[in-house]
Amino acid sequence: MTVAVRVWRFAVRAATARALAAVAALALAGCSNFSLNPVDWFSKSKPPPPAPLQTIATPIPVRVMWHASVGKGAEVALSPAVVGDRVFAAGGDGTVVRLEAATGKEIWRVRVPSKVSGGVGADNRLVVVGSEEGEVIALDEDGRMLWRARVSSEVLAPPVVAGDLVIVRSADSRIFALDGRDGRRRWLYQRAAPALAVRSPAGAVVRSGYVFAGFSGGKLVALTVGNGGLRWEGTVSLPKGTTELERVSDVIGLPWIGEREACAAAFQGRVACFDLANGNQIWGRDMSSSVGLGVDAGYVYVSEERGAVSALDRASGRSLWRQDKLANRNLSAPLPLGAQIAVGDFEGYVHFLGRQNGAFVGRSATDGSPVRAAPVALGDGSFLVQTANGGVYALATK
Repeated sequence: MTVAVRVWRFAVRAATARALAAVAALALAGCSNFSLNPVDWFSKSKPPPPAPLQTIATPIPVRVMWHASVGKGAEVALSPAVVGDRVFAAGGDGTVVRLEAATGKEIWRVRVPSKVSGGVGADNRLVVVGSEEGEVIALDEDGRMLWRARVSSEVLAPPVVAGDLVIVRSADSRIFALDGRDGRRRWLYQRAAPALAVRSPAGAVVRSGYVFAGFSGGKLVALTVGNGGLRWEGTVSLPKGTTELERVSDVIGLPWIGEREACAAAFQGRVACFDLANGNQIWGRDMSSSVGLGVDAGYVYVSEERGAVSALDRASGRSLWRQDKLANRNLSAPLPLGAQIAVGDFEGYVHFLGRQNGAFVGRSATDGSPVRAAPVALGDGSFLVQTANGGVYALATK
């Protein structure tokens, strides 16, 4: 399987559990265009093939500034972190590296005692990773281990270092605030775990004294960073359908937080933006995503579940354009880059779409393995992508 998103069952009857286990086994042994929609798993029809790549008549120049290798990411979406002139990245085998952002030069490389599943969170003092066993490991800026802590389940998104706290979102609908000095728990926010949830890197964003995170059932919450108290809760999407599979509607990826609004996307649901002050919905639009969205000054960009990329008006949610020539290519979340938008796919290609109309304007190959996590901005039109085979690529369009 070339994607890290699949449905995760927390509590089911034995027969249903066996059925899902069989589906998961088929997925792991299956083809590159395996559907992310769990409803499709029980269909007898063959999944559609990925769209062939379109020829670009006059592509923009894209250069590889540097390339480094950090170790394979298995079936998880690992994402690097950029802190000033430093890049921190991790491989699924527990390798963690520090690189120079300008050149890719390796400063140090260490091996932590757990398989990394949640990417890297970092600031000027701490480098933190999470594992599939629910372990959180903190290193100092020189790669020395400072502490290890446990949370209640697998960590699929990068921890967030916020002042003296490390914020960790676990796969069982809990958010832990750990002390950055020793890893002890400072507070815990939890919601009831659903029968089914999408196994995806749904993480948290800390901004202006609040923690923003999405949950199963289409909920987006704002928590006070100091004590985990609920500031507001918004509904991105309501579950629909009659079966558990049809009713899976989880907020996916990272919410986007601006000065006045928060936006998020839900699987088998909607894309919506909320007033940052009180959580009132500004607009919502029916659209399913399995990876999330990106936002710039005027547009919201969404990588849809079936492979299209859509641009919506940030103020109203009105559709501006839709690029459907990347169907079934298991896209990453998009990264706005000024005049272009960058998005990765299951063959390691990074596609560049024009901001105004979504037309293809450029393309760059990496190592042929999936780009699962969203590209990460470096600045000045440059950015990072990490592939499933552990390649970290710094690309630039200027």
